[in-house]
Amino acid sequence: MRALEPEDLEYLYRLENDTKIWELSGTFAPYSKAILERYLNQAHLDIYEAKQFRFCICDDYNKRLGLIDLFEFDPINKRVGVGVLVYNEEDRGKGIGTEALQLVCDYAFKVLDVHQVFANILEDNSVSRTVFERLGFSLIGTKKDWVRIDGTFKNEVLYQKINA
Repeated sequence: MRALEPEDLEYLYRLENDTKIWELSGTFAPYSKAILERYLNQAHLDIYEAKQFRFCICDDYNKRLGLIDLFEFDPINKRVGVGVLVYNEEDRGKGIGTEALQLVCDYAFKVLDVHQVFANILEDNSVSRTVFERLGFSLIGTKKDWVRIDGTFKNEVLYQKINA
């Protein structure tokens, strides 16, 4: 994993505008390159200031495989949200997302000193749920009819991992 770089603009543009993953990210409208370029120019901001941080998941040759985000960082209550996406179908199922999630949780607990990491996942996303459960996240609640996708309401589940 690494921080975002200016060279990631085209990759971000492709991901953020891929309507197939909008339901995972909660996106409802396309992003312009200008907006994403401004975002990249601010990606260096400290998580204490921006309340979020995005890492690029890469292989050993720096090929981009996906993104993992920390968001809603709350240093007072010592918690942060996490979301992970392995973009290409051929890269999924190889443990990439699991490894990235473990690394970012270690970072959150050891460096940011949070007490808990949480994740919001669509209830029918069994693959993501399995990854989070495998890493010790507990299902703590269901938000009924929380997300409206293509005219249908879906439940979103909340997972949480407490730093023990």
